[in-house]
Amino acid sequence: MTIPKSAPPVQPPRPGIRPTEFEFSLPRGIKGPDGTIHCEGFMRLATARDEIEPLIDLRVRKNPAYLGILLLASVVTSIGTIEDVTSETIEDLYATDLAYLQTFYERINASDGLPNICYACASVLEENDTRDRLGE
Repeated sequence: MTIPKSAPPVQPPRPGIRPTEFEFSLPRGIKGPDGTIHCEGFMRLATARDEIEPLIDLRVRKNPAYLGILLLASVVTSIGTIEDVTSETIEDLYATDLAYLQTFYERINASDGLPNICYACASVLEENDTRDRLGE
């Protein structure tokens, strides 16, 4: 599997888009039920539950690499007209698109490198490094 060397760019949310949801564009795309290739989609920020729940799934216990599939299935909210994104949807992605989404997931869920966004008005806030305060 080839992982992109640089993280995909993350744009601040557009007006009307929830600030916890980010738009992406797949390099290759996935074929929808109607045969149309879909590239544009949305991914939401992960919650602690998103990262914990897959750990009890038998598929992850048999193959730890499956964790990434389940994680992406829980946070990708849509790809084109595909609004019910399942683990099977993620399994059907090309390897390039899977690597892209994994990198995109890491980028938007990292505590550094992303602008802090006000949830009320979606404006970008001043830099605030919280890495040293975790667990206080």
